[in-house]
Amino acid sequence: MAAAGCERRRCACAAVVVVLMFAASVSAAGGAADGFITWDDLSIPAAAVAAPGGVSEGAMGGGGAVKARARHDLETIVVSQDGTGHSRTVQGAVDMVPAGNRRRVKILVRPGVYREKVTVPITKPFVSLIGMGTGRTVITWNARASDIDRSGHQVGTFYSASVAVEADYFCASHITFENSAPAAPPGAVGQQAVALRLSGDKTMLYRCRILGTQDTLFDNIGRHYLYNCDIQGSIDFIFGNARSLYQGCTLHAVATSYGAIAASQRSSPTEDSGFSFVGCRLTGSGMLYLGRAWGRYARVVYSYCDLSGIVVPQGWSDWGDRTRTKTVLFGEYSCKGPGASTRQRVPWSRALTYEEARPFLGRSFINGEEWLRL
Repeated sequence: MAAAGCERRRCACAAVVVVLMFAASVSAAGGAADGFITWDDLSIPAAAVAAPGGVSEGAMGGGGAVKARARHDLETIVVSQDGTGHSRTVQGAVDMVPAGNRRRVKILVRPGVYREKVTVPITKPFVSLIGMGTGRTVITWNARASDIDRSGHQVGTFYSASVAVEADYFCASHITFENSAPAAPPGAVGQQAVALRLSGDKTMLYRCRILGTQDTLFDNIGRHYLYNCDIQGSIDFIFGNARSLYQGCTLHAVATSYGAIAASQRSSPTEDSGFSFVGCRLTGSGMLYLGRAWGRYARVVYSYCDLSGIVVPQGWSDWGDRTRTKTVLFGEYSCKGPGASTRQRVPWSRALTYEEARPFLGRSFINGEEWLRL
């Protein structure tokens, strides 16, 4: 994990520079819906759902005219594997969104298993990716960090993602993101396999599933809100340096021995990042740490969560560096379940008071009042 950590840090720094540059240009130009994400951004117009593929009869077949029209004036782009939409692939639909886009574009992904890697680039904000149900619409790939790309180099954890979101104001709902690579045994090198990487700012996921084993969700940078989502993994299956609120989510462990839920990369007290889990439920197998101190100032808080007995009594890991115990913030507030007992927790974790937990309990943790209108 040490080598992987160095690689992640380099990739994250490069991504920060690009994100800041493009975010400044979008901010100056203005954005869709006054820069707020609403429930409407997570739903599809009835006409798009009712029609086969969501397009008029004359547009069936996904030919060049359809693609041109989608690229310029369609607010809903339909993906259908049978060719009755605008694109047969998810990436093809993303490609139709114009660079520098300033309005909400919804991509409806009709039922099917889409075996492809997908990237929503930084130049295409305000994209909604909407499935027809997590059991019906699945995007899956099987890359691992140790895989070799066409240039003969390892792809690394950063580029192993089945779906990578680098754009701001991204939404997704009712869809499954999966990395189907074989499960990594504990201690294995180069077996990290990301299902979803979030590298944009102001992102919301609603009723999505994110499935993998080691390093399932690369919650890289930015502010993110995951509501009623299911996230599955074994080792550090939520990791990164984002500032994210997980509310009402199910965290499902598939560890065969020891594993961990969250690995926060926060490396400085000036970084406003970390993970807050509110009203979430932990299920599954193995013996799980609630969090590991990937960064020296790692910050992870669980509040009102239902923790099963698979939590190790100590609760938290210092990543093998005892000096980090003086700088991390690992906290729990008003959790329940057999894994919620704090009697044997490491002495450097904290049982928070309400006043201490309050900054982590609501959308204000991610400045939601500035970009969420739900």
